[in-house]
Amino acid sequence: MTYPIYHNLIGGQWVAAASGKTILNLNPADHSDVIGAFPSSHAEDVALAVAAAKKAFAAWRLVPAPKRAEILLRAGTNLLQNKEKYAREMTREMGKVLAETRGDVQEAIDEAFYVAGEGRRLFGVTTPSELQNKFAMSVRMPVGVVGLITPWNFPMAIPSWKLFPALVAGNTCVIKPATDTPLSTYNLVQALIDAGLPPGVVNVVSGTGSTAGAALVEHPDVRAISFTGSSAVGSLVAQRAAATFKQVSLEMGGKNAQIVLDDANLDLALDGALWGAFGTTGQRCTATSRILLQKGIAAEFTEKFVARAKKLKIGNGLDELVEVGPQVNANQIETTQRYLEIAKHEGTECLCGGHALTSGAYAHGTFFEPTVLAGVTPAMRIAREEVFGPVVCLMEFSTFDEAVEIANSIDYGLSTSVYTRDVNRAFTAIRDLESGITYINAPTIGAEVHLPFGGVKHTGNGHREGLGALDFFTTWKAVYVDYSDKLQRAQIDNAE
Repeated sequence: MTYPIYHNLIGGQWVAAASGKTILNLNPADHSDVIGAFPSSHAEDVALAVAAAKKAFAAWRLVPAPKRAEILLRAGTNLLQNKEKYAREMTREMGKVLAETRGDVQEAIDEAFYVAGEGRRLFGVTTPSELQNKFAMSVRMPVGVVGLITPWNFPMAIPSWKLFPALVAGNTCVIKPATDTPLSTYNLVQALIDAGLPPGVVNVVSGTGSTAGAALVEHPDVRAISFTGSSAVGSLVAQRAAATFKQVSLEMGGKNAQIVLDDANLDLALDGALWGAFGTTGQRCTATSRILLQKGIAAEFTEKFVARAKKLKIGNGLDELVEVGPQVNANQIETTQRYLEIAKHEGTECLCGGHALTSGAYAHGTFFEPTVLAGVTPAMRIAREEVFGPVVCLMEFSTFDEAVEIANSIDYGLSTSVYTRDVNRAFTAIRDLESGITYINAPTIGAEVHLPFGGVKHTGNGHREGLGALDFFTTWKAVYVDYSDKLQRAQIDNAE
């Protein structure tokens, strides 16, 4: 069997891992399809990448921000020209259907064009000084070398959320893509290289989280870490980064609720629930994993929702007719099965799905049926813990206040959704739901690049992607210019 061999990008050169070991990148819909072999990197490789980024920072930080932005603009054009190619390669390595991978690439294009505009908007603040003949202002400064650790479910969009703001702010980067989906990150970085990005400004080190990822988090010359992944791993990242006083941005898990009130447009709510629950095979941090139904519409909604879930076409995402692709790997299948066993023992009823698909056209992939559970109560583990698979819980409530209480009763707080025609309830939900994102009459998925993305509680640590990313990738410097030609002591000479 022949397949491409890929290398790490360090200081503008493609080099093999020091160990010489590689990790095969397999198509989750067909394991006989090998996308390529990628480096299995360790601390030695990370150290070389960080050194290259540190060296490049000296010159990159001095490039005017509008000029840095022009490279991002050209990179966005490069992505646009290669959109279909990159989408197909992403479907092969990640599994989600072509309509979604095209959207993933488009999100990176949108991010490039959006952040390119920020090259002329890295605004500071001027303010009056309390002393005569003294000028006061603040300016944004780059952080330095930043480490980026990205997930497999959005293997081009999420790296773009991190790389592009970091670059326009004047930082240099070392990115560790997800082990399951490195090619899409390589394609993103290639678009930057083709746009004229200088060597060493972005470095790519492929490998596992426990080796390459941990080394990146712990390296003393890395000044900040931006991480997207599970809450359990995010907690470890924060603890390890604290030892070297790194600032850390964490975007982690969710257990997102869609609330459907009696007055909702039921057909619209059904469309949203189906897309939110089973888009990306449920493998989104924003996936709809709980559907809260007011009792007046619960029976009708449940009947129609289950009927539509049963009709979803499962298969290889390269088939334009397929609606649900595979889960990304066998470990995700095992997690889904384990949680369904937990749900069964908790007393839930499986209305459809519930099984891995292992025969016929599914024999060489990691497929799982769209699964709908009923009889779920707020205290159950299946209602509180993230599955990250095509599993959704149906839960009933009586009053609007009860629905908000159920939605808020978990450790996560990423995305929420409310379907209602009552504007008063809509705005009350916006105010009272504990989440970083709230949709009205739309599913829990569908974020846009120019709005803040992130959550509260165990979902995040207060930072945001999108609007707010530049706040993480820059530091503030206060500047005082005294042109009085004499010593002036603030708070002392100004006391009277």
